Amino acid sequence: MALLPVATALAQVLDGIGPPAEETVPLAEADGRVLSQDLAARLTQPPFAASAMDGYAIHGNGAAAVGDRWTVVGEAAAGRGYAGAVGPGEAVRIFTGAPVPPGCGTVVIQEDISRTGDLITAIDDTRAGANLRRAGNDFSEGDVLLKRGRRLDPHTLTLAAAMGHAVLPVARRPVVAILATGDELVPPGKLPGPDQIISSNPVGLAALVHRAGGLARDLGIAPDRLEDISARIAEARDADILVTIGGASVGDHDLVAPALKQEGLDLAFWKIALRPGKPLMFGRLGATRVLGLPGNPVSALITARVFLVPLIEALLGIPRTEPVTETAILTQPLDANGPRLHLMRARLGRDERGALTVTPLPSQDSSLLSALAEADCLIWREPGAAATDAGDRTQVERLG
Repeated sequence: MALLPVATALAQVLDGIGPPAEETVPLAEADGRVLSQDLAARLTQPPFAASAMDGYAIHGNGAAAVGDRWTVVGEAAAGRGYAGAVGPGEAVRIFTGAPVPPGCGTVVIQEDISRTGDLITAIDDTRAGANLRRAGNDFSEGDVLLKRGRRLDPHTLTLAAAMGHAVLPVARRPVVAILATGDELVPPGKLPGPDQIISSNPVGLAALVHRAGGLARDLGIAPDRLEDISARIAEARDADILVTIGGASVGDHDLVAPALKQEGLDLAFWKIALRPGKPLMFGRLGATRVLGLPGNPVSALITARVFLVPLIEALLGIPRTEPVTETAILTQPLDANGPRLHLMRARLGRDERGALTVTPLPSQDSSLLSALAEADCLIWREPGAAATDAGDRTQVERLG
């Protein structure tokens, strides 16, 4: 099977995804969730003209000039407005957030007023309509302020609360089952035998799933026996996504692909033009989408970033966007790139002028987790890219 370009492979992974399943959650539990419907305001904000400052609400809609005088007839505070009438030559002592009494259209701040008893005098000019917030100045009832596909955060949750919502319609979190395979693997915390290593990939993948908005389900480690791998795959039949790690190549002990086929996998592709991460498998088991990731830790995490995260976001109804890249100056030369998209681990910095720089890590070995943990960005090297010199510009994507 020929190597697929990354964009073509990703399009196949995302093909045919419909609107997300929906559920309703309390406002306090909605941080990080994704709206499944447009959200309209249930009320107007502010619901009344309110004072923006402590001062005096004066009768009329005109300006105040030095020497103007008014008689104070009452007081208005937040949550306790002035219920009386305000006539010509009259004013109301008012505090921030209080409703501006009918008949008043300007608030003179207290620093610009001299008061003797109930008589106040302007000691500075104030423009007409100053220091008040008009009713509906923020939004009006019926305004659609949050669109479906928006990931909720502290700012948007505050807005939703002000809009009058106590519960929110959100996309159901996709369930991602994660299966590691291999006789050589033991779980974190267990001492490996002489021929064994720690199974670290599921930990990082689960964190990636959580950050993307999914629910990770750890299927554990399946030994290199067809019946064991098939049994674990069967446990993922109700998951939205099954992620397998390792064992998807064509060696004698690579049994993931045969087990998946035995369970009925409809294979879409097996190899992609990506470095690291060429041996990526994708197919479907009924409604479950299957991503077979490479076993090397760096390859697994980078291919998950490129394919699994967009898949989770698509299932959540988040509109697809291209990876956010920016330009940085190379601090060292790079050889011409081969036929695969190369995502190089690198570190960002600043030169003496403050310009963004990028330095590739000394080793791009796809088994080195320490190097991946040191990286804070990826250099995007397109297939067939020409050699570059130190001082040339390149595209980088920040990690985080």
